Amino acid sequence: MRLDPALVAAAEAAADLAGEAIRPLFRSALLVEAKGDASPVTEADRAAERALRAFLAERFPSHGIMGEEYGTERGDAEYLWVLDPIDGTRAFLTGRPLFGTLIGLLHRGVPVLGLIDQPVTGERWVGVAGEGTRFTSPLGGTARARPCARLAEAELSVTSPDIFDAAQRPGFERVRQAARRVTWGGDCYAYGLVALGLVDAVVEATLKPWDWAALVPVVEGAGGRMTDWQGRALTLDSPGDVVAVGDAALLPEIVGLLAG
Repeated sequence: MRLDPALVAAAEAAADLAGEAIRPLFRSALLVEAKGDASPVTEADRAAERALRAFLAERFPSHGIMGEEYGTERGDAEYLWVLDPIDGTRAFLTGRPLFGTLIGLLHRGVPVLGLIDQPVTGERWVGVAGEGTRFTSPLGGTARARPCARLAEAELSVTSPDIFDAAQRPGFERVRQAARRVTWGGDCYAYGLVALGLVDAVVEATLKPWDWAALVPVVEGAGGRMTDWQGRALTLDSPGDVVAVGDAALLPEIVGLLAG
């Protein structure tokens, strides 16, 4: 199935709107609240998601929308937009440009379009199923994952060790100890670096659909793979335990270590 170019154009236009809501608040005094899961929420999150939802609902009234801040509408629709206005809120709050707006589109549950937008640095990754990932940036870089078949030679990125529960930690520790080097912090930006061939693997847990839906087409369009910890395709029913690799040859070793 070739994706309608109008869907890609709409995702990019929506990202532009979200960026307009986010940029004025970056490194400004923000009112921060605590959500039930203790992650910080700012007016930037809400304003950006409102802009995204309003635009997409007007453009595609039959499509569903799932977002981190305002829940799900028409979740059983053939096309479902999955939104995270600011993935990496802690980075945003602390003035680090390692966050991004995530816009994903699922067709009957399968990710077919993904966009990572860094509204401060002007970097944008656009992935479309069956096509090569497109990357635009004033900082340089090419969307092409690099060969790396052995974990001992791999750059591993993880947002935080705290995302793993007691049952998951031993598997993650086996992966961490086998990797060449580990970099902490990054959220969605780390997956963009996998697509640029600068990071070789990301292993994370407890992600929600809005955390990963946009990332799959970006990583895989650059030649990588994204699965759950068992090596299976991610779905809305997945528990949120995610592996991303730039070289598919890495996947069996990582999955094996996670399983023990």
